[in-house]
Amino acid sequence: MGEAVRLRAVGEVPAYRPGLVTALDIGSSKIACLIGRADHGGLKVLGAALRESQGIRAGTVVSLDLVEESIRDCVAAAENHADARIQNVLISLSCGQPTSVTARAAMSLDGALVTDAHLRALLSEGRARCVLEGHEIVQSAPTAYVVDEARGVRDPSGMFCQRIGVSMHAVAVKPSPLQNLKLAVERCHLNVVGALFAPYASGLACLTEDEKQLGAILIDMGAGVTSIAVFLEGHLVHADVVPMGGLAVTTDLARMLSAPLSAAERSKTLFGAALGDMEAGADVVAIHQMGEDGDEAALRVPRSMLTRIIQARLEETLGEVQARLRASGYDVAVGRRAVLTGGACQLAGVRELTARVLNKQVRIGRPQALSGLPAASSGPDYATAVGLLVAGATMPPEILNPGPEVSADDSNGKGWFSRLTGGLFR
Repeated sequence: MGEAVRLRAVGEVPAYRPGLVTALDIGSSKIACLIGRADHGGLKVLGAALRESQGIRAGTVVSLDLVEESIRDCVAAAENHADARIQNVLISLSCGQPTSVTARAAMSLDGALVTDAHLRALLSEGRARCVLEGHEIVQSAPTAYVVDEARGVRDPSGMFCQRIGVSMHAVAVKPSPLQNLKLAVERCHLNVVGALFAPYASGLACLTEDEKQLGAILIDMGAGVTSIAVFLEGHLVHADVVPMGGLAVTTDLARMLSAPLSAAERSKTLFGAALGDMEAGADVVAIHQMGEDGDEAALRVPRSMLTRIIQARLEETLGEVQARLRASGYDVAVGRRAVLTGGACQLAGVRELTARVLNKQVRIGRPQALSGLPAASSGPDYATAVGLLVAGATMPPEILNPGPEVSADDSNGKGWFSRLTGGLFR
């Protein structure tokens, strides 16, 4: 085959596969669609659209018809913007209780030279070992090679060794929620070519190479769920989901203040804060009541009351995040760096509250600048969509959509490892 497989070096620019790429981020409150064109010089965004998501709760489909309608509307708007028609999409997911699966594989070479054929067989065995009963693998990748006693080898190709091993990490989800999500997309006459864990995609767009290498925790604060992705030594090493998000804050406000959800969301966005010392402006906020018309019937409450309600729910959510990290053992292992993405992290004071609860250095993650990306699409709520777009243009199909073993030669005459080295392992 003649192509060496190696993990991408820190700071190395990924190679783009020429062609049209479409990212579809299906969340509980919004659906974002980005259409881009990749060439050897880079990646350019041709069209972008954002629409309200309906029929999704906590990342899980609860109404196929409503989800289908939302996806159709969003994709059509992006196609009109890009002046192109799409068929294949890469989707994000946070449904199905995503969980990490790790495995190791090894083979004896008795002093032989490591070839691509050896690596191909080794990775095939590693992927086969990434199994979890009752779950489906949605993404998998090697994290490190071991050559004899040497650990952390990045490029074993061409080395002599007695024994070679590989460590694998995969993300597994419950199959039914995943199949329902794919079905909603396929009912729009679209083909799902791969799915990525949402905060992993956000990490591809927001994290610096040093953060990925030295260790960072990416927390994607969505409307329905708060997802966790832990990066270390350049790779995803842990995935988890807390079933609480920004919508829980809105619901708390609506219930405690007897307000419609729309009024509670508006009050949270315009006047809410996660910490009392972040309050500014008016001391009293007028909130419309359910079933009442006119400003005269509006309930006037101190702004500090909004803050207390918001802070209590966010502290509960972040406390659960901290508990999950401690249980995984990565709370200390990855250091003190945390990055926030997702629409819910844009509320005033969330960064400071997260730093206080997790005892870490926290920043708001914004996606990398891409040519043609509108300014309105450069916030943390677009991080997952941008990461999906980058992944679709750089990662090989074997990573995006683990499945049956492919043949050694594809239709272009390039071997399996030749395509594999074109993206993540470059």
